[in-house]
Amino acid sequence: MKMNHEIKNYKNQNKLDLEKIIDEYSGYVYKIIENANVACLLKEDREEILADTFFILWKNTEKLDDEKALKPYIAGIVKNLIREKRRKSSYNKEFSELDNDFPDATEMNMVCEERETIYLIEKSLNKMKSEDVEIFKLYYYSARKIREISNILGISEFSVKSKLHRMRSKIKKDLEKGGYR
Repeated sequence: MKMNHEIKNYKNQNKLDLEKIIDEYSGYVYKIIENANVACLLKEDREEILADTFFILWKNTEKLDDEKALKPYIAGIVKNLIREKRRKSSYNKEFSELDNDFPDATEMNMVCEERETIYLIEKSLNKMKSEDVEIFKLYYYSARKIREISNILGISEFSVKSKLHRMRSKIKKDLEKGGYR
């Protein structure tokens, strides 16, 4: 028996039947969160993402296309929330938690490679214009959205996007010169 999971089947009098959606999709949302394998997410963060997913879905009811399936919308919301949480999190372990957390040689190699990559990226950024570096830092280090950067710097969103694209291309070339792919 094929179930019909179009959004219109979850609406009652033009409002989402949130209880039905939560019952059917909570496990799906939780599985996406678990499969993301993000170590920085605490149990509370996972629960917050679960709750926020359904809140955002409810909040954007009018924007949903009734003929489309619900699953892709939910998956997109969850992935965006995870990405946002990843950007904003500053995961700090208690000292007692670090006792049994000594890195092995493979982990140390990865850390060294990451540091070298960061060094090469910073070296590449030093060759760029200060405005471009500011855009890069606002986007990647401060987790600002393109619209926010546009407003802060007083330039168009298109300009921000194109500068980010050009910077990524330059950095990629510099990384490849340094032996990275």
